[in-house]
Amino acid sequence: MDTSRKTLVIAETVNTDAHGKACDPVQRVAALGIVKNPLAGAFHEDLTQLFEIGAELGAQLVSMALAQLTKPVVSYGKAAIVGVNGDMEHGGALIHPRLGAPMRSAIGGGGAVIPSNVKIGGAGASIDLPLGHKDNPWSFDHFDTMSLTVADAPLPDEIVMCVAFADGGRPIPRCGRGPVKA
Repeated sequence: MDTSRKTLVIAETVNTDAHGKACDPVQRVAALGIVKNPLAGAFHEDLTQLFEIGAELGAQLVSMALAQLTKPVVSYGKAAIVGVNGDMEHGGALIHPRLGAPMRSAIGGGGAVIPSNVKIGGAGASIDLPLGHKDNPWSFDHFDTMSLTVADAPLPDEIVMCVAFADGGRPIPRCGRGPVKA
């Protein structure tokens, strides 16, 4: 059953850095779903309803995003924009308890924590979805961001749920891991 008002996929291929220097192409794909927030408008201790929506919609979004990639996944991330009648925990309930497992399962693993971001916003709000290497949380060259927006979402009683995958890091990365200091 599709619980979303609508879904969309944003796919981009980066062929140069910001200065026009050619790089190995990096493909980044985000899938977004807009859902009604059944807990909007009041405080709720039990967020289980959103856990369930997150698991169901998350599996659908993961499939949509991965269908667009042509090379293996190297990086991943997730995010949510909660409409103004909801609260931050509603976004967290969608993307934390039950979303990581389907993301990792679909790509055959992923040992690193999935970077995430949640915020409150109105229709047209943007969110910076963080990306990080799926296995190495210290790969600075894979710290990246996709800035995402949906013109007509979230409405006050909606949540925009986002998942993203990439087949590489930033174009022409030069940070490496850097020295580790105690």
